[in-house]
Amino acid sequence: MSLLITGGTGYIGSHTVVELQALADDQDIVIVDDLSNSSTKVLDRIKKITGKTVTFIKADICDYDAMNAVFEQHDIDAVIHFAGHKAVGESSEKPLSYYYNNVSGTVILLRVMAEHKVKNLVFSSSATVYGDNVSPLNEKMTTSATNPYGQTKLMIEHILFDLAKSDSDWSIACLRYFNPIGAHNSGLIGENPNGIPNNLLPYVAQVAVGRLAQLQVFGDDYDTVDGTGVRDYIHVVDLAQGHVKALQNLNKISGCKAINLGTGNGTSVLEIVNTFKEISGQDIPYKIVPRRAGDLAAVYANADLANELLGWQATRNLHTMISDTWRWQSENPQGF
Repeated sequence: MSLLITGGTGYIGSHTVVELQALADDQDIVIVDDLSNSSTKVLDRIKKITGKTVTFIKADICDYDAMNAVFEQHDIDAVIHFAGHKAVGESSEKPLSYYYNNVSGTVILLRVMAEHKVKNLVFSSSATVYGDNVSPLNEKMTTSATNPYGQTKLMIEHILFDLAKSDSDWSIACLRYFNPIGAHNSGLIGENPNGIPNNLLPYVAQVAVGRLAQLQVFGDDYDTVDGTGVRDYIHVVDLAQGHVKALQNLNKISGCKAINLGTGNGTSVLEIVNTFKEISGQDIPYKIVPRRAGDLAAVYANADLANELLGWQATRNLHTMISDTWRWQSENPQGF
């Protein structure tokens, strides 16, 4: 039996593969990725960490024939679905690309899964589906989205809940996670965005190694500890382990279940910057610029359900998250 990981050479996907390969059951892993925001060099790094190889197939989840061939050639028994475009700003500029790739691609994947009677799924969702709810955010809150990226995640969630209602054989963990940062402590894999990073930590890290000149801080007049935005930052390895726990506990899930993966704590932009300076010993020049439309003052999780249902909680603190980020970036200043 095999486990399919879509988007498995990406940031979160690659760390999840490493955690899966650490399991004693040694399940075969098949990665499908179109490499639009990743590199096959990740596969070599994973092998260095784990001593194990994976099956890699370059394919687009929007390609029905290619996805069908994966299921025909491999005895897939469960899927972890990461593949998708993920930049909030870009989604507003290219909404059709996001709706096609994220939503249509997921529908095609689900069709192929259903045709091959594979009905165990862990889906990579996002806290963006909570819209402007007040933190701490919990799974019982109403959902909404303020940008096309968030809308795609919300649409996919609706599809998954409808699918599970229509067929009780489906077991789906819909993981809503917050702000992944950090890297594997080996320094071999980490976040490696194409072009200018869209997320805070890779941007800070690239300023620290001189790839970028200055960080922009969007607003310093929020009602927070220092006026800058507060977010729930979670170590990518904790997040990866959350996916493993979800996979292992799918038998406890009848239908589709939304589950937060976060620390339950918020950290401000300037707290991140100052901690990064302390750990790296590098200056992080920054400039305060106007707020971005739609940004909230504070976004952080209530992660009680993950603990109760999956036996999971985040264990790595901010110092570890930033130390691991700096190790990855300083040892790989140009990425892979």
